[in-house]
This record gives sequence, structure tokens and C-alpha cells, in this order.
Amino acid sequence: MTGPGPHDHSASGIAAADIEEPSAVSVRLPPQRSRRLMGWARENLFGSLPNTVLTLLALWLLWEIVPPLLSWGLLHAQWSGDGNACREAGGACWALIGQRHRLMLFGVYPYEEHWRPLLATCVLIALLATSALRAFWRPWLLAAWAGGLVAIAVLMWGGVLGMTYVETDRWGGLPVTLVIAVLGLAFAFPFSILLALGRRSDLPAIRAISVGYIELVRGVPLVSVLFMASVMFPLFLPEGVTVDKLLRALVGMMLFTAAYLAEAVRGGLQAIPRGQEEAADALGLSYWQKTRLIVLPQALRLVIPPIVNQFITCFKDTSLVTIVGLYDLLAATKVALADPEWRPFFVEGYIAAAAVYWCFCFFMSRYSQWLERELATGHRR
Repeated sequence: MTGPGPHDHSASGIAAADIEEPSAVSVRLPPQRSRRLMGWARENLFGSLPNTVLTLLALWLLWEIVPPLLSWGLLHAQWSGDGNACREAGGACWALIGQRHRLMLFGVYPYEEHWRPLLATCVLIALLATSALRAFWRPWLLAAWAGGLVAIAVLMWGGVLGMTYVETDRWGGLPVTLVIAVLGLAFAFPFSILLALGRRSDLPAIRAISVGYIELVRGVPLVSVLFMASVMFPLFLPEGVTVDKLLRALVGMMLFTAAYLAEAVRGGLQAIPRGQEEAADALGLSYWQKTRLIVLPQALRLVIPPIVNQFITCFKDTSLVTIVGLYDLLAATKVALADPEWRPFFVEGYIAAAAVYWCFCFFMSRYSQWLERELATGHRR
């Protein structure tokens, strides 16, 4: 018996008629953009009855809010002139920013010396921008910060190089906000690391002190901490001894922020696998070498989002330093609006202050996302 031939399809159960010549591949054009948009809208905005109702409600709210807002803020706004011109315009009075911006930015600092806080603010922002780039993470950056802080202190206080002395009671505006936020965070961050390590320590005394401090500070609002620094703390000082208001605000902000940062750092420490520490012990590293070289860098990379979130919170909480008698950006804005001529236009003043806060907070948020990608914290393990 011979097997089927190479062209005999009956043996394999496949008829010759079933085999067809391959047809040419049809070319399909990509869908038009308008069709893609209509499909997306139909799927996400009008896919069901609840979605349709919510979409129509949102469109109605936008129609009711956006046109009047544009009319008030742009079309009928007054961009120059005095308060009377703003009243006649009937729209937003952005002339307030042009007339009172120096008081809003620098508070009650001597008017003829406003170049000094302006230059100090530029130096501080330049230091922050430089520190944000990994290419400048070198030992000389610490020296730059030391020199920059000395220059800022000389500019703000004066008393040398022919500059008049200005006490901290007359500081105000954006420089005070930045100084308290930056220096408060600079001292709070290393303190928070020590608190987080102390809370995980095997020594009962150190662990109890760290836990007690963190829970005590996190259990009270920042207002009460600043109130203690402003009112209660001077009562415990010897007669004739005083502490500068700015220093008290810095210490209060630092102690409060460190407690919250410590919990974020502790979360990162707990996320490190136990094998990392065991491998470091096998290499013969000491506790501080293991913590500094192995554990802490990995832990901090894991908790970049909560740490930056606490940075943003601290920056906004600087508006509470008015309790100790300092004029931050928001308090300086209130002072600028105290003039009866401009008092009716307080909304525009607070919008301008909010825009400044938003710019700094948005930068920190975007920098956090960039730093996460740069350090590759989203890799899978």
C-alpha cells in the first residue's frame, strides 16, 4: 500500500476546493480625529444615564460660572489707576497689584530699602533652583548654601556696609514666608530621620522618647505650638532675657514638621526588606554605616511623595506665624488691604497671594514627580 501523494489532499481530509489563494491585505485608514473624539465622549461622558446627567450638569455650571468670571476678571477689569477708577469699571481691580504689590511682597519693611529683601529673595530662590538639579549635588553646594544664607542675613538685617539695621519685627511678606519654610524644613528633615530611627530602636528609653515626642506633637495643632512659642515660652525665661520672634517661629515650625516627617520616613524604613539589613550585617558594616549607605537611601526614595506633600503643607502653614507677630505673605496682603481706598477689592489681593502660593506648591509637586522618575522609584521588585 502506498501513501498519499504530495498533492493528494483527500487523504488528509482537506478538499482542494477549500484551499484558496491568499488575498491581498486590505489597507485600513486610521480613524479620523473627530470620530475618535466622538467615540471618547460617547464612552466617557454619555455612556450611561447617570454620566449623561452629570455631564449636562457640569456643562450648565461652566456656562453659569465661566462667562461671568471672564467678564469680571478680563473684559471689565481695571488694570491701572486708583480705587475710584476701579469702582467705575465694575470689574476686577488688578490696579491694586500695581499700586500695592511692594507692600504685599515685603510687608512693613522700610520702603526705601525694599531692594534688600528683593535681592535676598532672589538669592534664596536661586539656591533652591540650583539644589533641585542632580548635576549640582556636590560638596560645594553646602558651601554655596552657607554663603547664601550669610548674604541673606546681611541683606535682611543690615547694620553693615552702610545698610541701616532692620529688626525682624519689621520683616514681612514673601521673604519671611520663604525663610521660615526653607530653614524650618532644613532643620526638621534631619531631626525627623533621627526620630524615625529612634522609634525603631531596640533601646527602650530611646524608643519611648521618640514615640512620646511624635505622638505628643502630632496630637496638637500647629496653632497651639506657635502659641506656646509666642506666649508661654517667654514666661520660662529669666528676667531680661528675650528670644527673637523669628527664631521662635522657626523652632516651632521645625519641631512640628519633624514629627510628621518622622512618620513618613518610618514608613519607608519599614518597607525595606529585612534581607537588606542582613546583607549589610554580613558585610560587617556598623549600624550607622548600614543605615547611611544601605537602608536610608532606599527608604527615602520610597517616600518621596509623602515627604514632598509635607513640604507643601509646611510652606502653606507659614501663614500661621502671625500668631507670633510676624508678617508673612498673607499677613502682608491684609496690611496692604487695610487702606480704605483699596479695602473693597480684597478678593483681588487674596487671588494674587493665592497665585504666589500656588506657583511654589506646583513647582514642588512637579519636582516630586520628576525626582521619582529620575531615581526610578516605581520599579518592580
